[in-house]
Amino acid sequence: MAAPTPTDSQRHKLLGRLSLPERQYVADALRAETVGGVILLVAAIAALVWANTPGISDSYPAVRDFHIGPAALGLDLSIQHWAADGLLAVFFFVAGIELKRELVAGDLRDPKAAALPVIAALCGMVVPALVYTVVNQLGGGSLGGWAVPTATDIAFALAVLAVIGTSLPSALRAFLLTLAVVDDLFAIVIIAVFFTNEIDFPALGGAVAGLVLFWFLLRLNVRGWYVYVPLALVVWALMYNSGVHATIAGVAMGLMLRCTRREGEQHSPGEHIEHLVRPLSAGLAVPLFALFSAGVSLSDEAIAHVFTRPETLGVVLGLVVGKTLGIFGGTWLAARFTRAELNEDLAWPDVLAVASLAGIGFTVSLLIGELAFAGDAGLTEEVKAAVLIGSLIAAVVACVLLKLRDRKYRALTEAEERDDDLDGVPDVYEEHTAGYHLRMAKIYEEKAAEHRRRAEAAAGSDTDSGRPA
Repeated sequence: MAAPTPTDSQRHKLLGRLSLPERQYVADALRAETVGGVILLVAAIAALVWANTPGISDSYPAVRDFHIGPAALGLDLSIQHWAADGLLAVFFFVAGIELKRELVAGDLRDPKAAALPVIAALCGMVVPALVYTVVNQLGGGSLGGWAVPTATDIAFALAVLAVIGTSLPSALRAFLLTLAVVDDLFAIVIIAVFFTNEIDFPALGGAVAGLVLFWFLLRLNVRGWYVYVPLALVVWALMYNSGVHATIAGVAMGLMLRCTRREGEQHSPGEHIEHLVRPLSAGLAVPLFALFSAGVSLSDEAIAHVFTRPETLGVVLGLVVGKTLGIFGGTWLAARFTRAELNEDLAWPDVLAVASLAGIGFTVSLLIGELAFAGDAGLTEEVKAAVLIGSLIAAVVACVLLKLRDRKYRALTEAEERDDDLDGVPDVYEEHTAGYHLRMAKIYEEKAAEHRRRAEAAAGSDTDSGRPA
């Protein structure tokens, strides 16, 4: 017996129009991410120039490997480790707040709406891992780097969009943003589960106790950065010494913040803190991590190794092929086997373009590459080069696909932004309200009257000049 076909009222629109508050939030978040992505791009280019320029290239590893910090506290770390374990904790703190907001007030709050980015993100991580595994099984390489091509760098992806000037509709941008948030969540789980070796339980217990105190102070509405910042530093140091990756502390604290607004509040505490900390994350923490992680050799020999060594080839193919097929396939499966259909304003090539854009894996991919091959410095450098080359190829492919649909995107975006009644709210959000129709009727009446006045003036001018009207 055939399954019943759901009616239009039962079907859920994939990549449908956002609500107005969600659209405004997405626009603000993407604007901040785009600026951060441009800074990140500049930092990555600076690292490559520094590491590959004769005369100054030797200073790059010297600075990167310079150790600083209190050894008595187990924190005598290199500059590179401070960037990866310390500064990236700020990045993951912001990611934790974003995830919390999505869970309580965003797309992930509604299970039907959450199904799409969750399925797409899961497929977009499983397929690249499978691609890497198959390549290395056939080539006799190490399987330890299977997680490297599973991450998406939202800031870098949006920087690419900013550079090529493509105007994506808000639904596609929101899909990319939500997809990256879910992607970050799974990347955090991968780091916590697969890259934690020996655990120091007293230190871990101290970190958990610090997190409980952090949560308790929040529930008591205790205010003041001078309370939370020292506590956060203690929790981070204990988490680092426990053997669990220190960025997990940042995520945990971000998830504890309240991201729902109470009566009389313009912003929730989570939104307020995210607004304060995001510039530090996007403008300092992530670019510095890129500066001390992306500086790899790009000689002809190094580039040749990327396409001949199974570990590095698996990373490139995982990012370029695995990510695209995984996300596109996951979205198609959601449309095929759930009560969902693609928004009629979009086509499957649009989903393919965004899926290829998600193949830009930079920040978290570099981090996982360092963790996966920590005992082999040479292979670590080659895997980083593979991440850079794979991300570049994915960006070029995405640019081509997006440009092919650019005219369609512009028409959709102009329709979204149109505000004929000049009330500050796009007309598409008011077209079903009585007030909107009254305002539009008045506008059309005024335009018609203006047209009649111009026609009468033109007729009078023709009569005065002796020409027949």
